[in-house]
Amino acid sequence: MKLAIGCDHGGFALAEALRAHMRDRGIEYLDFGTHSTDSVDYPLIALKVARAVSGGEADLGVLICSTGIGISIAANKVKGIRAAVVTNELCAGLTRSDNDSNILCMGGKVVDEETAVKIFDKFTGTKFEGGRHARRVGQVMDIEAGRL
Repeated sequence: MKLAIGCDHGGFALAEALRAHMRDRGIEYLDFGTHSTDSVDYPLIALKVARAVSGGEADLGVLICSTGIGISIAANKVKGIRAAVVTNELCAGLTRSDNDSNILCMGGKVVDEETAVKIFDKFTGTKFEGGRHARRVGQVMDIEAGRL
């Protein structure tokens, strides 16, 4: 599995913890920054990660800003992206199994490092179930394509 990760200044510390976790687990990842607490524009980071996922360069993505909300809104503007703001392990598993979410979004001011690692592991370790969920994900994709 290859991941894409990106953050703004508000998510920098949490992203650093997840980068270390991925290195420790031998997970290959593309790093789209940022690499400091200097202010950056989160939509541009979200765009890079979302394009990497939608274009097949990465299997899944991780985006972090202060709340996870702004960066998820920006990522969801890219066709084929289903970015979900997650604050606990239950939602991390369900957004993968039921919604086939492909970008995990978290907030550096919302989720502590220990919880973020657990959320990350659940998200990356859960597969899409398909079945009745595939129909619903298809409907979401139809909305995105303007067919509904």
